[in-house]
This record gives sequence, C-alpha cells and structure tokens, in this order.
Amino acid sequence: MVYKNFIAGSWADGNDATRNINPSDTNDVIAEFARGSAEDVDRAVEAARTAFPAWSRSTPQRRHDILKRASDEVITRADELGRILSREEGKTLAEGIGEATRAGQVLGFFAGECLRTGGESIPSVRPGVGVEVTREGVGVVGLITPWNFPIAIPAWKIAPALAWGNCVVFKPADLVPHSAWMLTDILVRAGLPEGVLNLVMGRGSVVGERMVSHPGIDAVSFTGSVSTGRRIAAGCVGSQPMKKIQMEMGGKNPFVVLDDADLDVAVEAALNGAFYSTGQRCTASSRLIVTEGIHDRFIEALSQRMTALRVGNALDEATQIGPVVDQSQLDTDLEYLERGQSDGAHLFAGGGQPRVNTPGYYFAPALFTEVKSDMAIAREEIFGPIASVIRVRDYDEALAVANDTDFGLSAGIATTSLKHAADFRRNAEAGMVMVNLPTAGVDYHVPFGGRKGSSYGPREQGAYAREFYSTVKTGYTAH
Repeated sequence: MVYKNFIAGSWADGNDATRNINPSDTNDVIAEFARGSAEDVDRAVEAARTAFPAWSRSTPQRRHDILKRASDEVITRADELGRILSREEGKTLAEGIGEATRAGQVLGFFAGECLRTGGESIPSVRPGVGVEVTREGVGVVGLITPWNFPIAIPAWKIAPALAWGNCVVFKPADLVPHSAWMLTDILVRAGLPEGVLNLVMGRGSVVGERMVSHPGIDAVSFTGSVSTGRRIAAGCVGSQPMKKIQMEMGGKNPFVVLDDADLDVAVEAALNGAFYSTGQRCTASSRLIVTEGIHDRFIEALSQRMTALRVGNALDEATQIGPVVDQSQLDTDLEYLERGQSDGAHLFAGGGQPRVNTPGYYFAPALFTEVKSDMAIAREEIFGPIASVIRVRDYDEALAVANDTDFGLSAGIATTSLKHAADFRRNAEAGMVMVNLPTAGVDYHVPFGGRKGSSYGPREQGAYAREFYSTVKTGYTAH
C-alpha cells in the first residue's frame, strides 16, 4: 500500500514513493508513502488560498468542534498512534504513547483557544472616535516539521494555525510520514473543509524549497537544524512578498549541578534530560556542568544509572532506550564518540553499538568527563545520547560556562539553594529554565522557545502561539 498526499480535499498520488523503515528492525518495511513535487505544492497552495476566505470567517464554535473531535480521537487512539510512532521513529513505546497523548492534549487546548479569542476596545485620544483592536488569521501557513517528535510538533503547529482561521500546507519530515498521515486523516475526518489542511510529503529539497519560494504562502513555521533554518529564514525574507517566519533550531543545553544539590534528584534529572528519547531532543541536557565538591559522586552515580539502561527494540515494553532514527544519525553519534576522545575528553562510560536481537540503529548512551568548553562535543549539537561533563569551581563559573554557547533553548540547575535557583532563573541565557527538573519536558499550555541560535520569531504553544498565527488589526470608527 502507498499512503497518499492530501491536496484540495482528496488523497493524491505523488511522483514517486519512499519506504518507511523501522529503525528498531531494518528488515521491517512499515509502508510506502507518496513523495510530492513542486507542482503538488502549487496545487496545495491554490487550494488553501481558495479555502481561506470562508475558513477565516467561520465561527469560533465550528473551529472548536473540529479540533475537539480530533483531540478526542487522538487521545482515544493514543496506544495505537504511539505504537505507530515508536515503530517508525524509534522512541520507546511508553514515550510514543505519551507523545500521542500530548498531541491530543494540544489539539484540545487550541479547541478552547478558538472560544477565547478576543479584542480590545480602546478610547481614542481624539473626541468622537472609537478604536477596536482585533486579531485575524495570517493566511496560508507552511508548516515544516522534524522527525524527532512526529505527531506532537505537527499538532502544536497545525492546531493554532487552524484555531486562528489559517489554512495549512504541511510538510512532515521524510523519515516519519506515517504519524503525520494519521494526524492529517484524523483532522480531515473531524470535519475540515476542502483545502483548509493539505499534506504534501516528500524531500525538503523539493517540497520545502517550493514552500519557501511560493508567493502564495504568507508564513512559514519550521523546526529542525540550524543550517536548514537559516536557509529557510533567508528564503522567506528574500521572497516576494516577504513571509512571516517562526524558527526552532536546536540547542546545546546546560544542566548545572551544584555541591548542595540532592544527588538523587540531580542524577535522575540528568539521566532523563541527556539520554531519554535517545538524546534526540532539542531540549536534551548535552552539557552537564558540575561543581568540584559533588563532581566525582555525581559522575559515578550517573554512570551506574546510565549503563543499567536497557537498549533495545522500541516496541519491547522493557526497553528504556530505543535506536537512533537512521544510519546517518548513528554515523554522527559514532563520529562524535571518536572526536571527543581525540580532542582529549575521557569516555567515562558507555558508547558504541550494543548487540540487540533485531538489526537496527542501536547506540549505547555515552558519558564523557574531563571535557573543556571549547571542545566540539561541548559546543556542537550532536542530537544523540552523548553527555559531556564539565567540571567547574563554583556557581559563578557554572553560570558563565552555561551561557557560553551559541544556543539558548533550555537550561537547568540542581540545587537546594533558593538564592542560586533564583539567580539562575534570572541570568541563564535561555528561553526555558528548569530547577531540579530535566531540561527536556515542557507543558503544552505554556510558551516554548529559546534565544540566540535556538529560535527566531514568536514563541510556539500556549496562548503565545497567537503572535505567529494571527495578525493584529486596528480599526477606527467616527461616532
């Protein structure tokens, strides 16, 4: 079976198809999925532009009901959707089901946002004049999503886009089309009119490039690598007309452990943040910055917990760490393992390719010590289960090292000091700050995003999503 694109209210063939391979078992071909062309993007944009006038003026109740129906179905089918997700992406079954549930919660939240839209009535400085400030949909929005959260990230982009009356052209990552296809199918059956949501699967170099250059797309939201994000942003700004942009582009997140930290709390937070989801999270704790007094106890305890994690097939309920997503990511992890050692870091524990019953892209979590801030493993986003421990003297040095990065997505600290916790929240140069919690893992109803090279444009998620998916209109009326 070939799963098709969805364009202008109909399922449509592509020019060719790609095989979706299970990273836990490379002998398992999940299905084939259509790959779209630039012409498919053109048809999708035309359908979205045609649908926009009616959809943008539809009632909040109608948009609410559609998103609520979709939310209910996703949550009801979370086990099924989570299994599909884990099979194609490689995160553990528990993580896959959790992500599917999160997607349903996101859809439910934005169903509510449809009914919470409002405006302002402001007295004018001129007599006899009234001022009304309202929000409207931007128009046609292009959404380009990554492979590491194949249903949650599409949900948190599509849901606010629809809630604010936009029409969507959606391109998921080529590695994980099944979750995107399932989400699209659910939303369409929930009652979306023809042309409001269009799914064009395929290569970024074809589908993504055309979305960026197409004059009929008004805004682009992208999550992925820094290099691709910069190229997309430049294309959107250079296009005619210019496009509104929202970029989420990764991180090299610090997790500080102070001498006064509760050791068990610090170890569990670091373990979760650095290694769960196979380290394939932009919020992963890839830099563990540890003060001298607790350093040796911390790395010993963390290495014991890390090496005890069970690496295996994502669909095995006993598995704690699944495979990485594909051969390219596995090669990257192995290269950084060698690079760290050649640069002078000490591979304290883990690393390499464990033996598993099925052929897959398996990589054992790795912990480096004696890492310096200028080493590649401490500066470049690896996107795998590799953590670097940087030893520091005290809190002041820890904060300076934490901020010594081109990224600024998430930052965490383990401490029992209210003074240091408050100072870190204020002075960490990151969009999100965690105290005694993993750097990864955020709520769906609050803003998500970072600073510096991690993010560009308005925040995602929560009520703050309106800043990207709507535009403000100021109206004057003479009385």
